[in-house]
Amino acid sequence: MLNENKWRASRYGVDGYLIDFGKEEEVNTRALIYELLDFLDPVLDHLGSRHRVMNVVKMLENGTGADRQLKVYEDTKSLKSVAEFIQSQFLLGV
Repeated sequence: MLNENKWRASRYGVDGYLIDFGKEEEVNTRALIYELLDFLDPVLDHLGSRHRVMNVVKMLENGTGADRQLKVYEDTKSLKSVAEFIQSQFLLGV
């Protein structure tokens, strides 16, 4: 089941469905991630990890890199534009 979830995550990203092992059923990936974040919340400050987890929240709200690349392609229909976008984002924030 772990391999199945890995495949689903790589194929569908955060807009897909994963198997929730506790419920033994498919659940929306975003919902499952938010559930995990709620579970972790009480210890994030103690561990000094809240700023790291906020990157996950930001990704859920703004989309993944793949989402942004697909948007560039949808807007331009150009793989060259996608490659240029990737290059422009590569060292951003470093």
